[in-house]
Amino acid sequence: MKRPFFTYEEIKEICKKYPTPFYIYDEEGIRQGIRNLQKAFSWNKNFKEYYAVKACPNPTLLRIIKEEGCGLDCSSYTELMLAEAIGCTGDDIMFSSNVTPAEDYVYARELDSIINLDDFTHIEFLEEHAGLPKRICLRYNPGGEMMIGNTIMGNPGDAKYGMTKEQLIQGIKILMSKGVEEFGIHAFLASNVLDNNYYVKLAEMLFELVVEINNITGANFTFVNLSGGIGIPYRPGEKCADLMYIGKGVKEAFERIIKPSNVSDDLAIKTELGRYITGPHGILVTKAIHHKDIYKNYIGVDACAANLLRPAMYGAYHHITVMGKEEEPNTHVYDITGGLCENNDKFAVDRAMPEIETGDILAIHDAGAHGFAMGYNYNGKLRSAEILLKTDRTTQLIRRAETPMDYFQTLDFDEDLSRIIEKRK
Repeated sequence: MKRPFFTYEEIKEICKKYPTPFYIYDEEGIRQGIRNLQKAFSWNKNFKEYYAVKACPNPTLLRIIKEEGCGLDCSSYTELMLAEAIGCTGDDIMFSSNVTPAEDYVYARELDSIINLDDFTHIEFLEEHAGLPKRICLRYNPGGEMMIGNTIMGNPGDAKYGMTKEQLIQGIKILMSKGVEEFGIHAFLASNVLDNNYYVKLAEMLFELVVEINNITGANFTFVNLSGGIGIPYRPGEKCADLMYIGKGVKEAFERIIKPSNVSDDLAIKTELGRYITGPHGILVTKAIHHKDIYKNYIGVDACAANLLRPAMYGAYHHITVMGKEEEPNTHVYDITGGLCENNDKFAVDRAMPEIETGDILAIHDAGAHGFAMGYNYNGKLRSAEILLKTDRTTQLIRRAETPMDYFQTLDFDEDLSRIIEKRK
């Protein structure tokens, strides 16, 4: 049974203050999750987590994450702006992008970010537009499938990201000839993996690659970036990834592969987790506003896929708690739907739940990563507010809900639209 990080009484009071739908994040959970990750990798003295800003780009949350000793993984100009706004520069920023505009590289260089090159041709492109730094990272794509035993974890061969081994070696030789002094290797081969051996196998692959390229080129590798991929248990009954087991396994691989090699044993481990850091600690709160019985039973809520796209986009499961009815039996089967003019606008399909009545508060779990961030304005729907549940159990509005004026802001208003906006303020 999944439980929200707030009680029924708490959320009733919060809903009196903030109209639904809204996102709410648990500060204590975010902080503790980061500390657990750091503990698992404490054996590596230069370990650093770079939170994937794309997962939840709210500056209040980013400041909390920075306070816990993390950097930021940025992938665009505006994410770099967020990083700079909260005081991140230099080693605090990993710039991992693809199909990168020149102005993004220029900005990343101005901030002295660690630049992670996605493609061989970006070496020349970066040099031409922003100049080459003394330290650089390259993204690796091994091709084929990522296997653990007989289980496919991911399919890098179909991914648009990264370079082949041959391109890495050639690229590093070119970069060394142009004065680059320090290198990192990065790879992201699978997403939302709960198998504890994924990071271990990935680390083994990258450690072996670093040793091989070092032997060929003499390149000075100062870090390996394991990127993201550690998943969260979206479904009840799924087990959390065992961070201590993962950290121990990566350490054993480090000692077996790196320590006997010519690569410095000061080699840093870096990660870029987004889903793990904030995913379980964000909930989309919505209310039941309609009940429809035709060939199926539908509960219509005031949130929709424009607030949380994942279920509509690829059938992702998000557990739903009917607040105040946590102990009641699941006697009814519902589709939980939003109000978009799209039939895939469903948070749950054929879900067994307690009886839901109009006005009931529903908590949609594990929405703290790739939830609000993927929101959009289809059908003129407006993005919701974001709330922080602080460690003292008080709340803070960290993003107000959009208004119609926000939706129309980028238009050149004609007289009729201006009149309606003024009337409906």
